[in-house]
Amino acid sequence: FAFEGGRRRGGRRKMVYVTSWDEFVERSIQLFRADPESSRYVMKYRHCDGKLVLKVTDNRECLKFKTDQAQDAKKMEKLNNIFFTLMARGPDADITEASSKEQADQQPSKKGRGRRQ
Repeated sequence: FAFEGGRRRGGRRKMVYVTSWDEFVERSIQLFRADPESSRYVMKYRHCDGKLVLKVTDNRECLKFKTDQAQDAKKMEKLNNIFFTLMARGPDADITEASSKEQADQQPSKKGRGRRQ
């Protein structure tokens, strides 16, 4: 097959829907680190379907994750923080800081709990 305008030319491109969130995160980070210049991270929400699709691609491989679960929004926020760190500090940046920041944000606040004395 040969298409014009940057589409498929000869070789097949690999597009994969990943069903496991952890696998999607791991493979997405690997994909970005392998080629940060041409990698993209895209989020698309379809309100009429109530579905969120996350896509990470480097023009050779395309990873997608689809969900309709509201609790996945926190996971997506964590992935955003990881990608912000990688894009700002470079592909060799330590992403444990982005992950630990998210965990610190999840700690419940003591404010407003119990009686005042």
